Amino acid sequence: MEGTSAPLNSGPVVAVLADDLIWASRLRGAVERAGAQPVPIRDASDAGNGLAVIDLGGRGYDGVAAVATAAGAGATVLAVAQHDDIELRRAALAAGAKRVYSYNKMHADGPTVIAAWLEDSN
Repeated sequence: MEGTSAPLNSGPVVAVLADDLIWASRLRGAVERAGAQPVPIRDASDAGNGLAVIDLGGRGYDGVAAVATAAGAGATVLAVAQHDDIELRRAALAAGAKRVYSYNKMHADGPTVIAAWLEDSN
C-alpha cells in the first residue's frame, strides 16, 4: 500500500528492562532475532500484562522487585542473571519469573532461548 509501511517485525511485543548499555542492546537484539518486537522500558510497571525480559543485574532498579512488579501486573517474565548467583535466580523465580537464564546462555543462544520462551508463552 502506498504511504504505509509494514513493521519490520510483526511478532509479539516484548518489553525489555535493562539499564546496562551492552546488555540492553544484546537483549533487544536477541528478542528481535527471535522474531519479536523489543520495546525498551525504564520501569517494570511499563511491562503491562504482556511479555517481558528483565536483567536482574540492573544498577538503577532492584531486579527481583522488577520481576515481582511485572509478574504481578500479569506479564510473563524471562529474567537474566549472573551464572553463579543461584540465590538471585531462585528469588527471581519466587517473584514470578517463568524462566531465569545466565548471561552466558543468553550471549551464546539468546535468540533460540527467547524463541522457545515465546513458544511456551503462547
